Amino acid sequence: MPLIFKNPHFRRGLRHGAPFVLVTIPFALLFGVVSTEAGLTALQALGFSFIVIAGAAQFAAVTQMIDNAPLLIVVATALAVNMRMAMYSAALAPYLRGLGVPRRMLLAYMLVDQSYVLAALDYEKHRDVSAFDRFAYFVGTFLPLGGCWYAASVAGVLTGTLVTPKLALDFIMPLAFLSMVSPAIRTWAHAAAAVTSVVLSLALSGLPYGTGLIVAAIAALLVGSVTETLMERRA
Repeated sequence: MPLIFKNPHFRRGLRHGAPFVLVTIPFALLFGVVSTEAGLTALQALGFSFIVIAGAAQFAAVTQMIDNAPLLIVVATALAVNMRMAMYSAALAPYLRGLGVPRRMLLAYMLVDQSYVLAALDYEKHRDVSAFDRFAYFVGTFLPLGGCWYAASVAGVLTGTLVTPKLALDFIMPLAFLSMVSPAIRTWAHAAAAVTSVVLSLALSGLPYGTGLIVAAIAALLVGSVTETLMERRA
């Protein structure tokens, strides 16, 4: 593993991941604050960030907890939000053939939106590198993000409600996703899924416990898959 720090692809990943720290820190701070408002203890909130490390799903879960949603709804919402990770994994798998199980497990833990977007674009651009070089690049993109996520989550838990009213950090979440999703919309299937999710999320926002989000996520996946299949047949 020490060899990875000498790998030029690892260092390039660090450079590419570093700018996302600007949105990761306030995002994590806000989660730390919201999680304590949901009734989690400091240890539970920190465990949530360190073990799960899935910002959008964590926010969805604690928001449901604040609304006193049933446990089944909390879990279902978090899973619906994180369904995109299955697509991320499927998209990256062909580039990482040959890696051992421990390294694949480590990448599965490190799979976050920012690292996926950077890796997907980089792997497509650099097709002549080895699986280990791709592994090194991915780890490089994650380290600045993960480190800041852990540290800022701790800070958010410790500062509690002192953070939100003064800094109004709730706008960071949509900005972070817009910055990541916009460059990734490159096909009609991507566009169809994005439009479906936005339209249905707004149309179904009145449903109890945020279940409209679950419906929108599932519908977007289906629309995107069907659109891609139709485009392939047409081609």
